[in-house]
Amino acid sequence: MKRILLIGTGGTIASELTESGLTLYFHGGVKGKKIDSLRADPRVCFEMDCEEGLTGEGDLACRYSYAFSSIVGYGKVEFAKDNEEKRQGFDVIMQHQTGKGGWTYTDAALSVAEVMRVRAESFEASRKAPRG
Repeated sequence: MKRILLIGTGGTIASELTESGLTLYFHGGVKGKKIDSLRADPRVCFEMDCEEGLTGEGDLACRYSYAFSSIVGYGKVEFAKDNEEKRQGFDVIMQHQTGKGGWTYTDAALSVAEVMRVRAESFEASRKAPRG
């Protein structure tokens, strides 16, 4: 699961972890409560997690748990300033989702979409490994 806490983008969030840090990319419509909220206050907390399965065995409930990996962090939303920045953001998202590059985006399609990124100012990761 991937989500921007308190805002709930409702779209794909692609991430890049490079030597310069963690950057998240996502997209949404050009108007509405979420966009208005992000424009008014771009500070966000983000959380992503992966469920890795139930752990435990036997008849005692307290022996059971759930394996997971998660990351929580903070940053500020930056909106793409023009269609070229939107294309670059969509390229990251599409590469993440499909493993392919070389996508094209019409100006008409870009006019009805916002592309945003969050450069993580800080983040922490946690993992509870599956047993076995």
